[in-house]
Amino acid sequence: MPDTPVVALAQTQYGRLKDHPVEVALLPWGATEAHNYHLPYGTDALETERIAVESARIAVSRGARVIVLPTVPFGVNTSQLDIPLTINMNPSTQLAVVRDIAASLERQKVPKLVILNGHGGNEFRSIIRELTPNYRLLFATLNWYTCLDTSRFFGEAGDHAGEMETSLMMYLAPDLVLPLTEAGDGAARPFAVRAFREGWAWTPRDWKRVSADTGIGNPHAATSAKGKQYFAAVTERIAGFLIELSATPVPELYT
Repeated sequence: MPDTPVVALAQTQYGRLKDHPVEVALLPWGATEAHNYHLPYGTDALETERIAVESARIAVSRGARVIVLPTVPFGVNTSQLDIPLTINMNPSTQLAVVRDIAASLERQKVPKLVILNGHGGNEFRSIIRELTPNYRLLFATLNWYTCLDTSRFFGEAGDHAGEMETSLMMYLAPDLVLPLTEAGDGAARPFAVRAFREGWAWTPRDWKRVSADTGIGNPHAATSAKGKQYFAAVTERIAGFLIELSATPVPELYT
């Protein structure tokens, strides 16, 4: 059999996996939504899957026992349903999906599940809080886009389809990125209520009223080189976490 590392479950045969112990299952979770005029609807799912696989590859090459589960392509998009072909998955549905995955993993004695989130509308902490009392499984979640200070890589990263996401997609899937001459400027209308603007009070954004082109953040300074540098840094950081988590038994989680 090939001696390439076992990393992505969807690409792995049972013959290679049946005697391969797994300590951490990594679940990439994206969304299906418009990303300005120049990026595809599957941007969040594609970015998150590539980041998950590369992070796991690095971790496995350094001795971690990690497997990447198939990517969930639908996220919480309740405030974007007026935009054609946005696909929403309600938080209650996400809870049911995570519960079923957790039940499968626990039966198979995989001790840890990490949800790698790539969409701002998804929030898994409350789901984890609800499920934790009913499972021996360790649940964790992280947003890859908050792992690093983006100002190290981008002049203005943007919130959605801006310089950061556009650079990343230019590097990961250049064939899916339209010329930036076709992109909108990602201008966003701010909230009229001060507390919402400052972020200490929160309400969902009505996307069609906030952004004319569905983007938030100007993509025009994006480059593939910036995307490559950011991808390398964020996957290295996540790999470090996976290595440490894989090596730490659940009873020894606290020092």
